[in-house]
Formats: sequence, C-alpha cells, structure tokens
Amino acid sequence: MTVSDQPTSTSRKEHSQKAGKASSVKSAPLVKVPSVGGKLKNLNDIAALILYKRCKNIIIIAGAGISTASGIPDFRTPGTGLYDNLQQYNIPCPEAIFDIDYFTYNPKPFFSLVKELYPGNYQPNYIHYFVKMLHEKGLLLKMYTQNIDGLERKAGIPSEKLVEAHGTFSTASCHSCCKPFPAKIAQEAIMNDKIPRCKACSGIVKPDIVFFGEDLPKRFYRFSKDFVNADLVFIMGTSLEIEPFASIVDSARSYVPRLLLNRDLVGPFKRKPMRNTDVAELGDLIENIKRLVGILGWEEKMDELIRAHTHPVRIFNK
Repeated sequence: MTVSDQPTSTSRKEHSQKAGKASSVKSAPLVKVPSVGGKLKNLNDIAALILYKRCKNIIIIAGAGISTASGIPDFRTPGTGLYDNLQQYNIPCPEAIFDIDYFTYNPKPFFSLVKELYPGNYQPNYIHYFVKMLHEKGLLLKMYTQNIDGLERKAGIPSEKLVEAHGTFSTASCHSCCKPFPAKIAQEAIMNDKIPRCKACSGIVKPDIVFFGEDLPKRFYRFSKDFVNADLVFIMGTSLEIEPFASIVDSARSYVPRLLLNRDLVGPFKRKPMRNTDVAELGDLIENIKRLVGILGWEEKMDELIRAHTHPVRIFNK
C-alpha cells in the first residue's frame, strides 16, 4: 500500500467533520432572516427572527381561544361560546353572570358556574406548553392573559411571568371589605354549594376574578414597562374587544413585529394594509402553533416538555 493509499487519522477526522456539517445543514430549519425594514409575510419570517436571535423578548397576549382545545368554551363563539349556554342560570343577560352589581344582588349563578371553571377540572394543551417552551428558552418576557382558568400556571409558567388581567382563582377576598380570604377554604365552600363568608364583616367572599365594573389588577397597569422592551408580540385566541385589555396590543413600538394566531382578524389586524411588521395566520390555533414549532425545529423538545409535565418521573424513597 502506498502512502497516498493509507487513510490517516487526520483524513478520518476531516471526513467526520464534513459528515457532521452535512448532517447539521440537512436538519436545520430552512428559513431566511428577513431584511431589516422589510415586510414580514408568514410564519417562516417570524421563526427566522427567533432562530437568528433578532427577537429575544417575546410578549404573549392571550384570550379564551387558547383554552378551547382543553375543553373550556370561549365567551362569544355563536352556539358553543359560554354566553350562549347560560340559560340554565336564569339571569337577565349573559354578561350579568360577571357583573359586580348583579353578583351583589344574586351571587348564586356565578358560584354555580365557577364550580365548572375552577382549576383542576381541565388540563393545559399544546399552546400553553409552547409558551412554557418560550420561557425555558429564555425568550418569554411576559404573558398577558384574559383567562381565569389557571392553565398557564398549571403548564409551569412562573407567576412572575404572568399578568392575569382578568383575575385568578389562586387568591380570594371579601366583596364588601376587600379583606383577603384563604382561597382553598373559599373553593371548598363553593364546591359544596355554600357561599363563603368573610369572618370580619360577614360579606360574600369570591375568588379574585375581575367582574364588569371592577378595576383590573394593579400589575396590569405596568404594561408599558414591559412593552417598551418587547421585540416580538404574539396575539393568540382573543377577540380584542374588551377594554382596557384590547388596547395593549398597540403598546409595543411601531417597528416591533406582531404575530396574530386566531380564527379571525381582530383589532389592528383588520386594517388594510397591515403594518409591514404584522403577520396574521388564521385557522386552527394548535395546528398553526405546531407549524411554527416545526419551522423552529423544536418538535423533539416540545414532546419532551409535555411528557415531563403530563407524566412526571416519581422518585420513591427506599
């Protein structure tokens, strides 16, 4: 065998490196980073901004549509929405069930409904875990949610990353004197068809869910500090009809990309033409999130994350 015929260790190493490079190129997401100031067209463009680290501080704006896949009805979809299925509570209009004046007059309809909405009856879905993935990758700046179902917390999104604009079941207080009340004791009473009462003034206790006629949590009104730092905004599963929540979508700087994932065009996405930095992907929310995850190349990590939360490893003491 001549010297030229003998495979050296160097040539093997080079061959291995070339093979590794070819393999990595083949498996990498095929996306091209958009030009600065150029028009964003689709999910590929949004994915490229994330993959090429153009966007590192993402804000999520979410509504009831992200939880319908978990079995929780949204409010306004004709025929299936929550407001179309409240006849059983014998209330003057659907909105009355979340009206603070009507609650003061007759709290029973709300407590009957809330038994179904309490966290624990439903499980997070792929969308909630996608937001959790953004957090684990250090990309989630904050999630602003209209939902009161607690599925964001259950998916493992830390409370400091959440702004639950319409309240939460995790705390409770007296409707009359506003004194805090143990949330678990309030839940036990409600689940047993009893009305929880304040020990200080005997007023009616309710979970800290924001009703029509009540102020949003103080935490919500700090949104300007978050949005000034955002470099990408996701709007998911919301009608953007309820103020003041609906207006925060315009709080990001004008050049910041915004992605709408929804059934219909809403809010500023109805304007024609849309901003160059606005992208709307209409249709099934979970399917579109899965498409985005596929473009990002995160499928395996998403599967691992969901398995870890739905089938946690139990450690038994010997």
